[in-house]
Amino acid sequence: MGVLRLSHAEIRVPDLELAHAYYAEVVGLIETARTDDRVYLKAWDEHQHHSIILLAAPTYGLESLGFKVEFESDLDELAGRLADRGIEPTRFAAGDLGPGSGATCRFTAPSGHVVDLVHGMEQVGNGLPVHNPPPAPEGLTGIAPPRIDHIFLMCEDVDGVTAFFREVLDFRLTEQIMADDGHQLVTFLERTHTPHDVAFFTGPDGGFHHVAFWVDEWNDLRHGADTCAYHGVNIEAGPTRHGATRGCGLYFFDPAGNRNELYTGGYWFDPDDEPTTWTEAEMGRAIFSYQGKVDPHYMTVHT
Repeated sequence: MGVLRLSHAEIRVPDLELAHAYYAEVVGLIETARTDDRVYLKAWDEHQHHSIILLAAPTYGLESLGFKVEFESDLDELAGRLADRGIEPTRFAAGDLGPGSGATCRFTAPSGHVVDLVHGMEQVGNGLPVHNPPPAPEGLTGIAPPRIDHIFLMCEDVDGVTAFFREVLDFRLTEQIMADDGHQLVTFLERTHTPHDVAFFTGPDGGFHHVAFWVDEWNDLRHGADTCAYHGVNIEAGPTRHGATRGCGLYFFDPAGNRNELYTGGYWFDPDDEPTTWTEAEMGRAIFSYQGKVDPHYMTVHT
């Protein structure tokens, strides 16, 4: 019960049509709905209505993020926990927040991020038959990742928001980078037995570092890099390996400047596993295992 996984991210973009063209033709997401100021998209192997919402706005960055919960009763349980912490969430019925939206409990986390807990988003299927399906639909466009994977956020008090996500939302800590003074610089948290569904990096409250899409193997990262290069998309880093999570990634930017990642690899995390700890001195290797250092540009965020 409770949170199942990352559901979606709502991303601000100043030019909605340009951003839509990028996410549809380069990333290869599928449009499922459109309103005057939003475009709703999903990755091909996702059954739910959307995992990315593009919001027309004067600035770029993250408007909100959502986690899927298993039962509608989970919304009541989690709303009660939030109230016990002095956080009064707002409730929305299915459809109130736009096409395909489910029953939602919305609140602002201690990190400054607007978080939706969602049950019952419309299911639209993955384009494959339920009997004797092929491995993937024909005619996929661009990179075509199967699904959203994780989101990387920034805030001033990583210790505090990590404790909040663990105690209120039952996330499990898989890895952490510890500062020399004993505070958490970076934490990785999961609900899906993967290395992370959400991570927090020390920075400004409400900061948005990147949203990541899953691909199946290393060769898919190469295909992603080829696709970005062909379309003139700026590649920031990779394909490369992370020390923390043991995953492999490729970083690039949408036309507004929002950072995307393709991610693959990692490991299975059991609930009784102990988290892995990295020291501040090894932070470079934790983030980029091959390079052993972090480019200062990688530390930039959007709020």
